[in-house]
Amino acid sequence: MSTVPTFRTGEVYRIDWLPGTDILHGTCHCGRENTAQDPIEMWEWMLAHPQGHEPQGNTS
Repeated sequence: MSTVPTFRTGEVYRIDWLPGTDILHGTCHCGRENTAQDPIEMWEWMLAHPQGHEPQGNTS
């Protein structure tokens, strides 16, 4: 598991490895979740916030 706070804003990005698989499960500071096999792909998805995903509950 990797949890990385960003010190400027206090945002927390979390990546968990799903045991028995090659799958990573990431949770952005906004609450949106994503899965990927490639750690680079996962970090790019998270750090591109808000591009590529919207906070949960946002339907517009």
